[in-house]
Amino acid sequence: MSEPVLSIRGLERTYVTAAGPLNVLRGVDLDLRPGEIVGLIGPSGSGKSSLLHAAGLLEHPDGGRISVLGQDCTDLSDRQRTRVRLATIGFVYQFHHLLPEFSAVDNVALPQMIAGRSRKAAQERARTLLTELGLKERAHHQPAQLSGGEQQRVAIARALANSPRLLLADEPTGNLDPTTSGAVFENLYALARSEGVAALVATHNLELARHMDRVFALKDGHLEEQPRG
Repeated sequence: MSEPVLSIRGLERTYVTAAGPLNVLRGVDLDLRPGEIVGLIGPSGSGKSSLLHAAGLLEHPDGGRISVLGQDCTDLSDRQRTRVRLATIGFVYQFHHLLPEFSAVDNVALPQMIAGRSRKAAQERARTLLTELGLKERAHHQPAQLSGGEQQRVAIARALANSPRLLLADEPTGNLDPTTSGAVFENLYALARSEGVAALVATHNLELARHMDRVFALKDGHLEEQPRG
């Protein structure tokens, strides 16, 4: 069996509130293997975003260990964690966070150039990804000229631009109408498959979750794998 892209053991996360400590993650364990697309469901406030932020090395958990490609990242410095994120992890959020003054192709090219790729190579890769997402004719439009679904497709292309091994998506279709949501999810699913990344996708949409390889519900701070079918 292949080594997990992401391995989480005993993850703990507690927030201090006016009502007292709020334990949103209570010893979470999870392995994500290459090419696997896993759904994460649960009500608002259940800890889905906290789990994704910890897995993406954006937040320090209160306990537990996180390994990416076999490297224990739990105690890395912020600079080292940033280096792992840039080289290994792609993110898609509910809101696209595109740079409004840049075209779609430049939004996708920019993170590649930050990682050291030439402008020409970065734009070529960006155009390839946007074409796969059905945006060939929209590549030179700015975000304000794109629909919500098109903007989110650009965000997906940007997340995959540096060929990450791990993709983390936090409600990537949550801001879209049902029809557009289904189409964008199909794009995300197909491109993640073709790129061979391991993906963890948090969603409220149970219908979309059923298409994933495995689905976990986050309940009372614990992950419970859901039966298929």
